[in-house]
Amino acid sequence: MHSVSRRDFLKLSGLTMGGLALTPGIFGHSKKPSDAVGVVRVGNTIGIDIYDQPEYPRYNPDVKVVSSRKRDQLLYIYEKFEAENGPEFNPMWYRVDEGFAHTAYLQPVETQLNDVVSVVHPDGELFEVTVPLTQSYRLTKAFGWEKLYRLYYRSTHWVTGIEEGPDGALWYRIQDELLYVDYYVLAKHLRKIQTSEMTPISPNIEKKRVEVSISEQRLWAYEEGEVVLDTKVSTGIPGMEASGDIPTATPRGEFYVFSKMPVRHMGDGQLTSEVLAYELPGVPWVSYFHEWGVAFHGTYWHDNYGNEMSHGCVNMRPDDAKWLFRWLTPPSPPREVQTRGYGTRVSVF
Repeated sequence: MHSVSRRDFLKLSGLTMGGLALTPGIFGHSKKPSDAVGVVRVGNTIGIDIYDQPEYPRYNPDVKVVSSRKRDQLLYIYEKFEAENGPEFNPMWYRVDEGFAHTAYLQPVETQLNDVVSVVHPDGELFEVTVPLTQSYRLTKAFGWEKLYRLYYRSTHWVTGIEEGPDGALWYRIQDELLYVDYYVLAKHLRKIQTSEMTPISPNIEKKRVEVSISEQRLWAYEEGEVVLDTKVSTGIPGMEASGDIPTATPRGEFYVFSKMPVRHMGDGQLTSEVLAYELPGVPWVSYFHEWGVAFHGTYWHDNYGNEMSHGCVNMRPDDAKWLFRWLTPPSPPREVQTRGYGTRVSVF
């Protein structure tokens, strides 16, 4: 795609300056309260409820809903704790402004604005979103600049260029590795992932294996019989509606990692700005081990590990998925969109 001047960008887009990059505030707050310990984003498509006690009404009819939050709204949190009454699979709750919210669909986020790199390799380089969410746009011949996907904290993306945006700032050009289209996002919302962050872990160890327990919702990674990673995960929900008659339960058996991608667009593959569409661009640290497309990968839309949540994949916290990606074979060189090979053994039971 050719470079676009600021004047052409504005003429084609018809967009106002405000709100292009979608940097939401927190309802009811002009500044961060002194006792707040963090911020979370609502990841659930139908939003979340806030209760007067750290418990669900279905388990205790005395619990009342005192408020609610919609998809992508942000909340300050004042405490994270384990509730006495669970639920057992994930007993963690947050204390928020109006009451208590379960952690299941609340993504911990931060806001980090970044210096823009001066040069991007023409083959593309891996970047990571460092704000709660940011709005992307694409340039079309028919309608000029249009909104596309919202990109979320800890998602990863292939950046292939730098261009001036409608506000005079620099925007990165992202290439979607699934649909082979280009779109743009405010550059200061992404940071470049350094080569040192992708170097293989324990590359000289030959005896590696991974075990996943469906009943325990847990993953273990072994080096020569010793556990080097032990973490909760979320596997597939049996019987969900899926395309192509592919089961949504995570398949049990013995497998091998055969493909690794540091970023993958998952979902239906639509070009849409509809927030509720099943589109997950920028899924990070993907390691495939089954021909149906089942993989280990990082997850930015929930924090409900220990409970079945996926369409078949093994959902992991982004940091755990990144570690596993680096540790699993075959090794994945920097700037490789996809690495194939006969890799680490995986047992799912």
